[in-house]
Amino acid sequence: MKKLLSYPLSIIAYFFFLLIICVLHPIQWVCFNLFGYNAHKKSADYLGFFLLKTMVFTFSSAKVENLDLIPEGKPLIFVSNHQSLFDIMGFVWFFRKFHPKFVSKIELGKNIPSISYNLNHGGSVLIDRKNPKQALPAIKKLGEYIETNTRSAVIFPEGTRSKTGKPKQFSPNGLKILCKYAPSAYVVPVTINDSWKMFQYGSFPLGLGNSLIFTVHPPIKVSEYNFDTLLEKSEQAVVSGIRL
Repeated sequence: MKKLLSYPLSIIAYFFFLLIICVLHPIQWVCFNLFGYNAHKKSADYLGFFLLKTMVFTFSSAKVENLDLIPEGKPLIFVSNHQSLFDIMGFVWFFRKFHPKFVSKIELGKNIPSISYNLNHGGSVLIDRKNPKQALPAIKKLGEYIETNTRSAVIFPEGTRSKTGKPKQFSPNGLKILCKYAPSAYVVPVTINDSWKMFQYGSFPLGLGNSLIFTVHPPIKVSEYNFDTLLEKSEQAVVSGIRL
């Protein structure tokens, strides 16, 4: 019965999702080309907000916990598990004061209104995971960017989304490069719970009645640990908060 009900509600949610990304695309273009970075960032923030709000049509919600743990005025590297598209929107909106930039797969950089535009013009990097010669210099550039501008990077070391919520082993390469080129940064582990349930039936229909929670763990200062220890502490913090 619950899955049956989700069909009409998912149609409504997807309609508004598509409407939002189509409407916000020209707004982002105007903000970026006429008013610069700050105006474009504001438009991207509200893109994340409105896309998160499409979950209300499926009786779902999202919130963040322990945001006050995050140090201000420092470069940050958010390290998180990855469960669905809504993870991205949550970071865009809930962590907006830290100017989050994403390490994203290159396929998202084309043909998606608003989302592709923001990834290409908002400071994020697009990587080809099958081509280290392209991916590693791009991540290096992001590390240097957050170090210079005191902003934040978001990386999902699992590489691909977990379809069941069960965490996958972290890959060290991207995080290692970010830490190397942002030596004054703090790594901030974040656990995301129940995001995968939005897509438990696949892309359609959406899951109903879910409460997505982004839990921030105590930050780890990059300069205080060797990388292997930092990776272990980050992964343990993220995984320890996952509810299966």
